Formats: sequence, structure tokens, C-alpha cells
Amino acid sequence: QLQASGGGLVQAGGSLRLSCAASGRTFSDYTMGWFRQAPGKEREFVAAIRRTDARTYSADSVKGRFTISRDNAKNTMYLLMNSLKPEDTAVYYCATTRTRLIVSAMGHAGHYSYWGQGTQVTVSS
Repeated sequence: QLQASGGGLVQAGGSLRLSCAASGRTFSDYTMGWFRQAPGKEREFVAAIRRTDARTYSADSVKGRFTISRDNAKNTMYLLMNSLKPEDTAVYYCATTRTRLIVSAMGHAGHYSYWGQGTQVTVSS
């Protein structure tokens, strides 16, 4: 089970940190990722990280602003979002897979087997 938290309302230029806690399973060789979906739009990839070597991959739209990290001891993944923009407004979902994904596969939602319930992020202008 994945539990996402940390969403909220923030002004443009502000910051938020999302958390995704995994329970009921060990991380093992998992890859974990963040995706988001804005109203009327398709779900899109944000960032992903591998548990074993912390290799990360991020969407171009968030590079330099968002940082993904994980704490294996706590079975938790984080997304630190800085310099938020109104276009970052969306429901953010965390996901995981029991596969050590290669970088080119990290951005594809179909590779992730387990999904959290989502947390709303709203950025006001």
C-alpha cells in the first residue's frame, strides 16, 4: 500500500514536499515514481528513483525545480517541489514497481504496478 501526503495550496514561487510511504512490502529492487494529472489532461510523469542506487530521472518540465529522494529505512519517497508554478497544479500520485527500471523506462506509467491514492497540489498565481 502506498500513502501519498504533503499536498496543499501554495502561491506561485513557493515550495511543497510530498511524501509517499510504502507499507506491507519491502522496497527490495523497487523503482518508485511520481506522476501527476491536471483536470482535463492526461496523467504525466514527474520523476522517478531507484531504491538500490538512487538513480533518478525527471521530466524536463520539472528539472531544476523538483528533487526526488528516498529513505529506504523509512520505506518512504519524497518529492521536494520548489519554484512552483500554476501549471504544476494537479493531483500527484506515487507509484512503485518490483522492477529495477532502466532510465528510459522510468517515465512510463505502464511499468508501475502499485499506485497511491493521490494528493492535491494547487498553485495560485
